[in-house]
Amino acid sequence: MNSHTRDSVVKRFFDIIFSLIVLILFSPFGIIIVLILKFTGEGEILYKQSRMGQNSEQFGIFKFVTMVKDSPNLGAGDITLKDDPRVLPFGKFLRKTKLNEFPQFLNVLIGEMSFVGPRPLVINQYDMIPENFQQKIKLLKPGITGIGSIIFRDEERYLEDNKENSNEFYKTEIVPFKASLECWYEDNMSFFIDSLLILTTIIMVFSPDTKLYKYLFSELPQHEIFNP
Repeated sequence: MNSHTRDSVVKRFFDIIFSLIVLILFSPFGIIIVLILKFTGEGEILYKQSRMGQNSEQFGIFKFVTMVKDSPNLGAGDITLKDDPRVLPFGKFLRKTKLNEFPQFLNVLIGEMSFVGPRPLVINQYDMIPENFQQKIKLLKPGITGIGSIIFRDEERYLEDNKENSNEFYKTEIVPFKASLECWYEDNMSFFIDSLLILTTIIMVFSPDTKLYKYLFSELPQHEIFNP
């Protein structure tokens, strides 16, 4: 067994064990969220959205509902802006704390996602990725967190600063740079790097403005606007 295969086996084993632990421990909080969603907003709880996965295969990602029905056909489409009017009141809390992502541990458990990897994109956003980056990213199983998710945790702020041309800014600036970050991960992927990314993610939940990743990860791609 070569090192790449061994790392893949370890990663999958970790994904199964960790997702089971999280689903069990978080279930009481999950029940509370389900009840709040059921009796507030539009009464919807979960939605399943088509995303691009490993080897460019589509799968359905699970999330707690945070926006009004048919939101992709309203406003900014698949892009969510800061103070987006399509976001429901309780949805703002879920999105800020990232609790809306919790159901994705089901995707991890069944093998469609990993705990660490590039964020899975909707099809039209996936098609924005430059071809040279896309060829590397499609080799990876998408993740709940990753280097791109960490650096763009406050992605909505960048879009708000460029809201007059948010779709063009997303396509020409955010997508290519985020793709370069995911390619950095593909080049440096290891159980140790995954552990550091998970640690950084946990710390960011309690301290969103932390720049810990600057000290943990060397030689990250640079960008004049985002300055990771």
